[in-house]
This record gives sequence, C-alpha cells and structure tokens, in this order.
Amino acid sequence: MPTPRTLALLAALAIAFGVLTVVSGARVLFGGADAGQVVGFVLWFNCLAGFAYVAVGLGLSRQRRWAATGAMLLALATAIVAGLFAAHVLGGGAYEMRTVGALALRLGFWTAVALIARRAVQRAMR
Repeated sequence: MPTPRTLALLAALAIAFGVLTVVSGARVLFGGADAGQVVGFVLWFNCLAGFAYVAVGLGLSRQRRWAATGAMLLALATAIVAGLFAAHVLGGGAYEMRTVGALALRLGFWTAVALIARRAVQRAMR
C-alpha cells in the first residue's frame, strides 16, 4: 500500500512535471524555441494539461480524494491524445520521434500515479 511519503513524492513529481510542461509548451507556442515538426493539438494539450498536473499534484500533496480521480482523467485524456496522434502519424502527418517518447512518458507517469493514488484512497476509506 502507498504511504503518505509515497504520495508526497508523487505530488512533488507531478507539480514539477506540470511546471516544466507549461514552461516548455509555452516556449514553443509563443516562439521562444524551435520544436521541429510540431503536432499542434498535442502541443496545446500538453501545455494546458500542465496546469492540471500542478492541480492534481497539489491535491495529492494534501491527500485529497479528488486527486486520484484527476490522475485517472489525466491518464485517460493522454491516452486519447496518444490515439489521435497515432492516427495523425499513420495518416502520413509530420511528427518528431520525441513526441512519441513524451506521450509515452506522460501516459506511463499518469497511469502509475492514478493506480497508486487509487490505492491510497481505498486505504484511507478503510
């Protein structure tokens, strides 16, 4: 079972991940960095989701039940965007391989956070 220390670590990682995501996404969106073959909807999703990462991280740090649901919704939304991205790639759309890696990292991270947070909520309800 996850401990409060584990949730605190996940919360810190989620907040840091969110801040870095917003900063890097904004740099590309507003012309401060060259990102190569940008897939617009993925970039916008990631940048906006970064704010949700911070919110869920704050919820996890305060051991709020809604944070587990938020983590699950972030994993689900990321999976949907990854599916749309796959359709874009299979349709011949331009992309960068780092986008594949970034989506895989985000999906893996939020799936793990959702599972761990769900267990923490179940434990707290006992």
